[in-house]
Amino acid sequence: MARTLRLTETWFNRGLWLLAVVFAVFLIGLGGTIVGDLPQVDGRIDPEKFIDQTAIAPLRSAQEEARTAQNTAQTKLDQAELQNDSAAYASSSAQDSFRNWIATRTATQLPSQDAELIARTAQLDELKAEQARAQAAVEAQRKALLDATQAFQASEEQMSPLLAEAQERYQAALSASELRVFAYRLALTLPLLVLAGWLFKRHRQSQFWPFVWGFALFALFAFFVELVPYLPSYGGYVRYTVGILLTVIVGRWLIKAANRYLAQQKLAEAQPDPVRRQVLTYDTALVRISKSACPGCERPVDFKNPEIDFCPHCGIGLFDRCPKCSTRKNAFAPFCHACGTPVALDSRGTPVESTPPPLPL
Repeated sequence: MARTLRLTETWFNRGLWLLAVVFAVFLIGLGGTIVGDLPQVDGRIDPEKFIDQTAIAPLRSAQEEARTAQNTAQTKLDQAELQNDSAAYASSSAQDSFRNWIATRTATQLPSQDAELIARTAQLDELKAEQARAQAAVEAQRKALLDATQAFQASEEQMSPLLAEAQERYQAALSASELRVFAYRLALTLPLLVLAGWLFKRHRQSQFWPFVWGFALFALFAFFVELVPYLPSYGGYVRYTVGILLTVIVGRWLIKAANRYLAQQKLAEAQPDPVRRQVLTYDTALVRISKSACPGCERPVDFKNPEIDFCPHCGIGLFDRCPKCSTRKNAFAPFCHACGTPVALDSRGTPVESTPPPLPL
């Protein structure tokens, strides 16, 4: 259509489309901010408030004590195992040394070494006793760790039913909150969509059409981007049901519109040529001609063929002759392109069919 507009009008038209887009962007930004703040209206849902604090408080205290005891027992167990390893190493080294010494004494058979034998034996017994004490300390810490672990598990098992019940109540409250927030979004976006549809239907051809288009783009974005993705988790049924309903409604409208259009076209094609021209504007005719389509029936026509003066499909006049110079011209043009003679126009700006003078012999 831009090829049928004046140059300045084309740039004005582009600027107005840019205005519509900018207007839609600012509206979308404002709407996104409002929709993003809607969950705050319902307040934050804290899972903790759904737990029976009277019943769970002593269990949590016992669990915390058991956890502290676990950490303490584990630390002491690590130290006891280290001491036990040191005692075992010292005892093993002493036993090796004692065996070597016994082998030497047996070889020499010196009575003077009997006192040293007694001392070494006493020292070895002390090391074994120390190793036994270290092993007992390890076992004691293992028992303490086991007791703390069992106490922790017992408190956790007692807390589990309370937490499970609280989780169910929390999920129910969360689902209800999501549904309320979705209702808020729907209450905000649905009227915008209805208003945009009404404005688009009534005022899209008015002088303020950029604001109408911008508002329509904003309403569509708010509904399909700001609303649909925030359907509740169980909203798949809602999403597909709404999709089916919209498809049926839009499809029914399209089918009726197509049948109505075809009926109108058949009725129009049965009308005389002057009557059919009264429903066509100059701009509409130029747009269709630029697409190599008949202005009347919109079927393809070869406008480059100089022998075609009428549409072969519906019979409407496509070319006539200037009443002054008899030059072949576009039947919808308000002026003759050869001599500039104006053609009589009706109230819609469509040239009135005139009977051209006979061609000179």
